[in-house]
Amino acid sequence: MSERAAAAATAQGSAVIEALPRRPGGRELLDLGRDRDDLALVGGAVRDLLLGIVPKDFDVATDARPEQVKPLFRRALIIGRRFRLVHVMMGADTVEVSTFRGADPDTAQKDEHGRVLRDNVFGTQAEDARRRDFTVNALYFDPATEEVVDFHGGLADLKKRVLRVIGEPATRYREDPIRMLRGVRLSAKLGLRLDAATREPILELAPLMERVPPARLFDEMLKLLLSGHASACLRQLREVGLHKGLLPLLDVILEQPLGERFVTLALAQTDERVLAERPVSPAFLFAALLWHEVLAAWRGREARGERSIPALENAMDEVLDTQCAKLAITRKLTATMREVWGMQPRFEQRSGQRPYRLLEAPRFRMAYDFLALRAASGEVPAEFEAWWRAFQAADADTRKAMLLPETGPRKRRRRRRKKRPAAPTPAPA
Repeated sequence: MSERAAAAATAQGSAVIEALPRRPGGRELLDLGRDRDDLALVGGAVRDLLLGIVPKDFDVATDARPEQVKPLFRRALIIGRRFRLVHVMMGADTVEVSTFRGADPDTAQKDEHGRVLRDNVFGTQAEDARRRDFTVNALYFDPATEEVVDFHGGLADLKKRVLRVIGEPATRYREDPIRMLRGVRLSAKLGLRLDAATREPILELAPLMERVPPARLFDEMLKLLLSGHASACLRQLREVGLHKGLLPLLDVILEQPLGERFVTLALAQTDERVLAERPVSPAFLFAALLWHEVLAAWRGREARGERSIPALENAMDEVLDTQCAKLAITRKLTATMREVWGMQPRFEQRSGQRPYRLLEAPRFRMAYDFLALRAASGEVPAEFEAWWRAFQAADADTRKAMLLPETGPRKRRRRRRKKRPAAPTPAPA
């Protein structure tokens, strides 16, 4: 390493040392690394600390094997099948400790498209860096020497605000197509520009996403949508040609004026809640993204003569079957989504006891927020949302006065037929 590079590494290391204690558990991790010269902070945590962002979590890399790492900590667990890791519990945080991985493409098991299926090989720190996806994610902070170790120019790329893949982009995307999706998420989240060579093969290789296991694709999509920059991420997905097939028919939704406004509002509200560190429901977000597909299928079935509520149920089945074939949305989420969708027609019923029963429904608040989103986008009259907002806050007498008169035919009350008196028993002769 040149004197200039060494000075830069030391300066960046000082920046990490200054920022690290701001994150819960950072001080303990720093002290641990100073005690052991074989542990290094790696990846997104180093990148974020250098960008002035508080890391969400910490990843540690070492040349020690998992079975050597686990006994060093009181609360640790070896996990993973494709590659074993050690999860170390430090207070409320979990630190992931991985052994340096080898980077021999000839020994990796791949499918016919070049995707790596199995690659459980240990290696050196330099090999570990070569295996990582982007240069800004291949930075190592050594607490013992207080330096940032940079094998692939990640520090320079951070300074230039560029996201660049390590190695030949098409080959790296074939090894793991998720890298294309991750590149879009990181560039939008961090405000980095995708390097031209990194971006160029994405459109051609986008069909490889079809071969990614649904559960893994769902996890990555969830990270993207809950990144706090979902709106920017989806715009970037469309720009690079990755939006088709991830959320099937999403491109059709965004081309409809009403659907585009609805989805834009949903994503903006989600980003706002994430950045304010308020809880976000993935079920609500997916329900919003797919609502206009459900709505179109519902109206189509009604036009073909199906009764309204059965038509809605069938429309929900149709859309969820399409989505779950690609994204492994969990049953827990789809059950909640169905509840939120199924309650929307009930908001139109504002007479009798039906509003009271709707208020008592377990998912009422989420369904009401969904109604508010529909009203804000212009899909339903604003007075619907205003009525329900007032009805929730009103006292018993006010609620009774707010109820609308019955407009449909009243149910005929069943009259109990009086039993005819039994015929008198004739007297015996």
